[in-house]
Amino acid sequence: MSKFEYLKLADTVAAEIANGALKPGDRLPPQRSFAYQRKIAVSTASRVYTELLRRGLVVGEVGRGTFVSGETRRGIAMPAEPRGARIDLEVNYPILPTQSAMIARSLAGLERPEVLDLALRHSTTTGTLAARTISAEFLSREDWSPAPDQLVFTANGRQCIAAALAAVVPSGGRCGVEALTYPFIKDIAVRLGVTLVPLAMDEFGVRPDAVQKAHRETHLSALYLQPTIQNPLGMTMPPARRADLLRVVEKLGLTVIEDTVYGFLDEETPMAALAPDSCITLDSLSKKVAPGLALGFIVSPPRLRERVMSAVRSGGWTASGFAFAAGQRLMADGTVAELSRLKRIDAARRQQMAAKYLAGFEVQANVKSYHLWLTLPQHWRSQTFVAAAARRDIALTPSTTFAVSPGHAPNAVRLALGAPSTEQLDLALRTLSGMLTAKEDVDTTE
Repeated sequence: MSKFEYLKLADTVAAEIANGALKPGDRLPPQRSFAYQRKIAVSTASRVYTELLRRGLVVGEVGRGTFVSGETRRGIAMPAEPRGARIDLEVNYPILPTQSAMIARSLAGLERPEVLDLALRHSTTTGTLAARTISAEFLSREDWSPAPDQLVFTANGRQCIAAALAAVVPSGGRCGVEALTYPFIKDIAVRLGVTLVPLAMDEFGVRPDAVQKAHRETHLSALYLQPTIQNPLGMTMPPARRADLLRVVEKLGLTVIEDTVYGFLDEETPMAALAPDSCITLDSLSKKVAPGLALGFIVSPPRLRERVMSAVRSGGWTASGFAFAAGQRLMADGTVAELSRLKRIDAARRQQMAAKYLAGFEVQANVKSYHLWLTLPQHWRSQTFVAAAARRDIALTPSTTFAVSPGHAPNAVRLALGAPSTEQLDLALRTLSGMLTAKEDVDTTE
């Protein structure tokens, strides 16, 4: 069958999805059965399914099959805008009941005209010396202290990722990432013309031999990693694995883009402490403070700082003067440090709640984290479980959102525990526990 003919067949299936003959959640037949039904070769059926995966019209779950997703966006399963669900376990921004009052006290006086006049002026990628000094002190750990002149700023963490990726991976280049990773890097990479290469993981994180294999086969320019409280799996990479991985990175001449946005929950030393010339460290205030008051930090090796600054300018990702002014106050007076301390306590409490209700189910969790990874029982599949939870006004994130390779998502969901009140979280966990045990809402196409 010619290329155009297999694409026509993919178009036929796409039309069946569009007109409702195939509905979201419907399971497609195994490829061999599909080939028999359509009177085509099995290899052609495989090409049709691959094309449907690329378009985002179907999703594959390892060991489960291929299902209609209802997605049409360029083949990338991405988180939606907040859906207004009564209990949101999808958006991973922890909010404390007392934090608005704490932030208000810190920012008191910022509204005065003479103060606001300075805050509303044009800002630069490197801010002021005061901003760099305060930020460097704030980001420091016991065995890692970035120099103020290493700092470059953006408006938020996602812009940090975009700027770092643009600075070290050329258009058309490749970046290695965890096989299950922060979803927004997928869209960022598409827009920058960068191909993401999924790297095999084990219980300690990315495997060094997987990096070597990927570089040998595809020639990587960089790695994007979340070594501390990885999203979505929650694991923290142990020191021995970090050292082994960095030896490979330095041997291959790669740059590590190290996302430490959840590092405040574990107080883990960044990988940059071991390999300062090979690591770009990213952080932001969004998780520590609030999503509406964000400031992004890029700690760059001196050799890459000009390229990072240029990427921030060309991308239009410079932080506003008001974000600098607010961030400086919050860091300098200890408000961010206190919020971080309180959120560590809150995260541990919420994990205890989850452990109680999800006992007996397959859960991967870090007791210090605000999220967990729930592998579903055999009678559920990821997208169906998410849809069933939505009918109960609970928003979850399916595994396909985090998978770099279409069709390679495990049968799991991520639960973000930080946004709801504790009363809402208790209700949601009780509800989900009941759903996992019961066999209602089960996909009958299995």
